[in-house]
Amino acid sequence: MGDLITTTFFSILAAGFVVGIVVGLTGMGGGALMTPALIFLGVGGAATVVTADVTAAAIYKAGGAVTHAREGSPNLALAKWLVLGSVPFALLGPWLIHAVAGPEPGSLDTLLKEAIGFALLLAATTYALRLYINLRRVRSGVGDADPNPPVRPIPTLLVGALGGLLVGITSVGSGSVIMIALLMLYPGLSAVKLVGTDLVQAVPLVLAAAISNIILNGLDWTILIPLVLGSTPGTILGARIAPKVPQSFIRRGIVIVLTMSGIALLDKSGWAPLGAGEDQTHPVLIGLVGIAMVVVVPLIWGFLRKEQGLPFMGAPTVAELERPGWKRRNHEPAE
Repeated sequence: MGDLITTTFFSILAAGFVVGIVVGLTGMGGGALMTPALIFLGVGGAATVVTADVTAAAIYKAGGAVTHAREGSPNLALAKWLVLGSVPFALLGPWLIHAVAGPEPGSLDTLLKEAIGFALLLAATTYALRLYINLRRVRSGVGDADPNPPVRPIPTLLVGALGGLLVGITSVGSGSVIMIALLMLYPGLSAVKLVGTDLVQAVPLVLAAAISNIILNGLDWTILIPLVLGSTPGTILGARIAPKVPQSFIRRGIVIVLTMSGIALLDKSGWAPLGAGEDQTHPVLIGLVGIAMVVVVPLIWGFLRKEQGLPFMGAPTVAELERPGWKRRNHEPAE
């Protein structure tokens, strides 16, 4: 027991709690935030962190999926095709990255950090794209008009395969990349159906990824236990306080954090254009990227709003854009 309760234990517990709150507030998948947080805490190698993260996700996502299933919110036909695509590739992903890395010491850790870095940048891009699509939906009048659309099997299968491969290798993608793909494939899918479907399909996805990673990398219980203990109450708290928190700032902030984390991991891995390597980073460069995004992201968002005929700032907020029927409740005619 003494080996478990350490300073590292409380660091992971705190990180899990904070990330859990953000997940509860926004509905975003935790892998995109938790995996880089654990790597930067230095609690283990990248493979060890990915394994613990997907295993924890398999535990806490199951509870959310059961809740949504009881309320009838998932589109089970859609979830079925996603699972058929995602599970085989989630099982394959860890074996593929090990084969590419080869037997050289440290090569797997470096390759995983690069893969996670690029996955975080992809997650940031897709998350920003999701906000923009919701903005266009509000202005065009497309809302929850078709909550149960006919399933398009092949594109849905391919989305599942891409998400499964990403999650199997990096633990990033189940709550970001798949969500935006569903939003683009099924624009009439309501927000509740979107979240419910994603949660239901994510359970077998992350479970398959966890099984493969555990077989290859083993499971570090000293990471998993505090991660679950911290993230579970954090997610519950985040969900409860979500209506009282200005999510516009949080959601745009996530894009900035994901971008900075992705660049920092690529830097840490020694990726050639940045190339610090050997677990070093260029903190000034990463800080400047963050400062630039703090200034630039709100400006870009404001111009996009103006393009859609909305005020540069103000209502509808980012959170309101994701609520079904916002236009109708505010008596705003479709354009």
